[in-house]
Amino acid sequence: MVNKIIVAIDGYSSCGKSTIAKALAKYAGYTYVDTGAMYRAIALYTLHHHLTEEADIIAALPAIQVGFVLVDGAQHVTLNGEDIESQIRTLEVGNAASRVSAIKEVRAFLVAQQQKMGLEKGIVMDGRDIGTVVFPQAELKLFLTATPEVRAQRRYDELLEKGQTPDFSAVLADVNDRDYRDTHRAESPLRQAEDAIVIDNSNLTPDEQMKVIYGLFDKIINLKS
Repeated sequence: MVNKIIVAIDGYSSCGKSTIAKALAKYAGYTYVDTGAMYRAIALYTLHHHLTEEADIIAALPAIQVGFVLVDGAQHVTLNGEDIESQIRTLEVGNAASRVSAIKEVRAFLVAQQQKMGLEKGIVMDGRDIGTVVFPQAELKLFLTATPEVRAQRRYDELLEKGQTPDFSAVLADVNDRDYRDTHRAESPLRQAEDAIVIDNSNLTPDEQMKVIYGLFDKIINLKS
């Protein structure tokens, strides 16, 4: 029987972490967990309840239940039992998620849940601190990056497809702001794990990128077999 591993995927916003993690999980027959969606769920709760003070957000955590359900074969995040997948993919929620993720108690709350999900391995998890905090023992760690301009264009195109009318300069400014917040926050800042493999996908096609990643995964599985 092939030994299962944990795959940790970290990196900057709009690097395609979720798309890559989903594809790899399907390829490996593993479970995929979108940790960014978990932070977005908490962010959405704070927006709906007009919580802006850190103390109020921390006090609300016991009333928040974040989960996942499969809808037509796709994984959707739930907030207190409600499917909120369509509500969390906006710039407003993304910005709020970046802010709430800087709160130590919020991170501890979700990291504990994420670590439970990986107890039996066979999991692909993406986020900002998976290889450094959540699963420092992960057998395969990937760190994704791309230029801010490329990532802003991806976000811009994504918003257009959803029927929104974004301003590119505002999207680029948002990407740079999120990079700064993610890398400078006091609690679990975004950083590359020492043993992570860096993949700059600025100029890679999706197929080229996945070919590299599948090869890295297969190499580790073959070594463990």
